[in-house]
Amino acid sequence: MIRVTDEISLFEHEIEESFIRATGPGGQNVNKVSSAVQLRFDATKSHALSEEVSKRLRVLAGSRMTKNGVIVLTAKRSRSQTRNREEALQRLIDLIRAAATLPRNRRPTKPSWTSIKRVSNNKRRRSDLKKQRGRPEDS
Repeated sequence: MIRVTDEISLFEHEIEESFIRATGPGGQNVNKVSSAVQLRFDATKSHALSEEVSKRLRVLAGSRMTKNGVIVLTAKRSRSQTRNREEALQRLIDLIRAAATLPRNRRPTKPSWTSIKRVSNNKRRRSDLKKQRGRPEDS
């Protein structure tokens, strides 16, 4: 069991890992070892996620989620396969945690009377300044 929040826990069999060859530094090691991790999590088939959480997850995941609802994360920052596995799993957990938190409702506010006055005074001053920039009058 992978604990995400107090209410959400994922089973290990829901997460599929495949190992691919990473690009970047590593010398000859990079040509021999598949150290990058591609993690797949099917959010649509997971029973741990509620409907609201999965909707928010779809928005947060963006292009990392396929049309079928599978989240694909690739971790290749480290040369170590185990560190890349941990990083990919942590990124998935962080993504689900972000989707599990409810967005705060915005309370509409209106500007104060003094701020309205300040803006209009600044506009008037600026307008007067620009009016003075005209051609000089012939006397």
